[in-house]
Amino acid sequence: MARYIGPVCRLCRREGMKLFLKGERCYTEKCAIEKRNFAPGQHGKSRKSKMLGYGIQLREKQKVKRIYGVLEDQFRRYFEQAERTRGITGETLLQLLERRLDNVAYRVGFATSRAAARQLVRHGHFTVNGRKVDIPSFSVKPGDIVSVRAISRKSAAILHALEEVKGRGVPEWLQFEGEGMSAKVGSIPNRQQINLPVQEQLIVELYSK
Repeated sequence: MARYIGPVCRLCRREGMKLFLKGERCYTEKCAIEKRNFAPGQHGKSRKSKMLGYGIQLREKQKVKRIYGVLEDQFRRYFEQAERTRGITGETLLQLLERRLDNVAYRVGFATSRAAARQLVRHGHFTVNGRKVDIPSFSVKPGDIVSVRAISRKSAAILHALEEVKGRGVPEWLQFEGEGMSAKVGSIPNRQQINLPVQEQLIVELYSK
């Protein structure tokens, strides 16, 4: 599956906010937003035009895509699936993205960023209900148990991440068991439990044109 492999700090600068794409670095003074809080490029500092309509909707879509690390075609498929599902389309879209295996690994604390979680999943460090899964986009459902494989429980990257994110907390829809290095999916997250500063309705309006 294709993925963005360019510099990620410029993505945060383009959106004008921290997207927490680089793990620990985002919490230090080395964060690009702390040092250069303006859009990247030659004219970044002078770009002061106020966005209206389409521009605002586009930026909201780009923000969500970059947070979850998905590209346009895959994101469009998520939207189409959300549109076919009963409920509020924007909220359903975020729920589908939250239920990705790489996002669950990140939310639980097995990785310091979603990109790191994606790599760990691809390398086969996790199981879902006892079976190895190496597909980052794998969608978990209520009742599923996501665990670190026995041979990976001494992985330096995972142990380091668990130590670093102790104070971050785990979302209410996930039940983390530190001793077993596993987490149970208790429910599908509601909008209040998806703590992201995004306006998903703008994405719905953009794709509905």
